[in-house]
Amino acid sequence: MVKDQEGYHLLLVEDNLGDVLLIEEYLHEKILDLDLTVVNTFEEAKEKLSDPKGLFDAIILDLSLPDLQGEALIRKVKELARGVSILVLTGYSDIEFGMKSLTLGVSDYLLKDNLSPTSLYKSIVYSIGRNEISRQLKNSEKRYKELFQLSPQPMYLYDMKTLDFLDVNEAAIDHYGYSKEEFLTMNLRDIRPKEEVSRLEMVIAGIREGKKIPGPLLFKHQKKNGDIITVEIKSNVIDYQGIKAEVVLANDITEREQYIHAIEDQNKRLQEIAWMQSHVVRAPLARLMSLVMAMDALEKDFGKDNFRKMIMDSAEELDDIIREIVNKTDKVSLKAKNSG
Repeated sequence: MVKDQEGYHLLLVEDNLGDVLLIEEYLHEKILDLDLTVVNTFEEAKEKLSDPKGLFDAIILDLSLPDLQGEALIRKVKELARGVSILVLTGYSDIEFGMKSLTLGVSDYLLKDNLSPTSLYKSIVYSIGRNEISRQLKNSEKRYKELFQLSPQPMYLYDMKTLDFLDVNEAAIDHYGYSKEEFLTMNLRDIRPKEEVSRLEMVIAGIREGKKIPGPLLFKHQKKNGDIITVEIKSNVIDYQGIKAEVVLANDITEREQYIHAIEDQNKRLQEIAWMQSHVVRAPLARLMSLVMAMDALEKDFGKDNFRKMIMDSAEELDDIIREIVNKTDKVSLKAKNSG
């Protein structure tokens, strides 16, 4: 028979010598590298479990010890186990309590009269495996919570069925102005201007149907104080405590959007200035040049006063155009200063 070559460090808490010998035999039959520590009382178990270096892979616990029994025993060992899997040993008379022990946090319960090398080995391996998966899930959840809560950008989690908020981070609380308690009584519609709600529901319907929504998406949100902001939305669908939910990062790009609009407006004004310089200024300037070139002939034909008036009219027209160009340039400079 091929034995499991994985190393196991187990604690057996059992006061019956016959049961100890039987369990030890069963374990050696299935496990090649076995490190088994045996104690007979709760106090001895407490001493072993209190040792920082004595971390076990699993604990096999008899429910009836000389110094402690039943539910009180399980609770005490659970407190000392530091997350290690606990397998309860029970007789037929204790089967009901053995099942109840599962609700107290033990990994499995084993009937002594039905015990076999295979059933004992499987219970140990499965319990350790489940415990490891549970530990990984807890670590993953811890990392998620840290990333969620420590994000400098507003983040929130909502129920995709009801659109109710399930959680929000501190950045969202600070940015939107609602307390966490207020957020948890609200849904996504409550942070949208009325005219944005129909678009929101259309996007949510697409996500529910599994459609690929190209992102990031831009939405208008409304803060508690009534301010309307433009946000860039990035999101992922997740399973949250059995609920289909979506975690959302909402990046406020209002200032960036305003800056872009200001730059576009400046470019438009600069284009107008360039057009005026190349087209509008040219007409009165051309007339002035023509008048100067034909000065002698025109003065004879129109008279000195009329000729002077023609020159002044063209000069004043040119001056007005230059003033308008300067005024537009000043506005562009002022907008650039305010945007910066």
